[in-house]
Amino acid sequence: MSAIPVLIPRHEFLQRLAVALAFLVLAGGCAHRTPTVQPPAAAPMAPAPSGAPPAAERQPAVPGEYIEQGIASWYGVPFDGHRTSNGEIYDMHQFTAAHRTLPFGAIVRVTNLRNGKQTEVRINDRGPFVADRVIDLSLSAAQAIDMVGPGTAPVRLEMIAGSIPLVGFFAVQVGAFQFEENAERLRARLAMTYSPVSIAPYDSPNGLFYRVRVGRLPSEAAAQELASELQSNEQLTAFVVRLDE
Repeated sequence: MSAIPVLIPRHEFLQRLAVALAFLVLAGGCAHRTPTVQPPAAAPMAPAPSGAPPAAERQPAVPGEYIEQGIASWYGVPFDGHRTSNGEIYDMHQFTAAHRTLPFGAIVRVTNLRNGKQTEVRINDRGPFVADRVIDLSLSAAQAIDMVGPGTAPVRLEMIAGSIPLVGFFAVQVGAFQFEENAERLRARLAMTYSPVSIAPYDSPNGLFYRVRVGRLPSEAAAQELASELQSNEQLTAFVVRLDE
């Protein structure tokens, strides 16, 4: 039996033809389409040290401009709640630190060289005044790099934000006395050879101390030379400090 042709009205034929052509175009496009790969989400930024300016407001330091290695220590009670050298009230649960020469407000990345752990701190205090130590961390910062138990750790310091670290005036601290007359006696002796020699009171948790400082030098390097001279000629323990004025 021969097939009987089925007549399709013209308008219905055109509709079916349009649908077929659209399907072919769509199928061809899908066959050549390159899959879209979404970029990985950016890693979350580490929180800024408590009290530090937002990242957008920080003045970045030149990479490698200030790198220092030495021994870190930490301090908590009885200093917690007392005034720091920049006038703030010390809170051992914030990420702050004491350094002898870096400018206040500097943001420093601290790496524990024993375990590779890192933290960031804001400089708001002066110290430590112990030989061979380069920074005193707050309790929280010390906990972050696992050095609370040992008390000290070898560290690398890298300044990552803040004002230029080598600009300013520097002096050499040669003693701290509980009795002002002892500080005055050392000041008078050194003033015969060096100038200027000053006494800076320091209200510590253990009482008022009088720090004797020699010189007012325009660079840390020059102050370090004076410190070496004082150690050699006067047999004094000497620390270079920034003059915060």
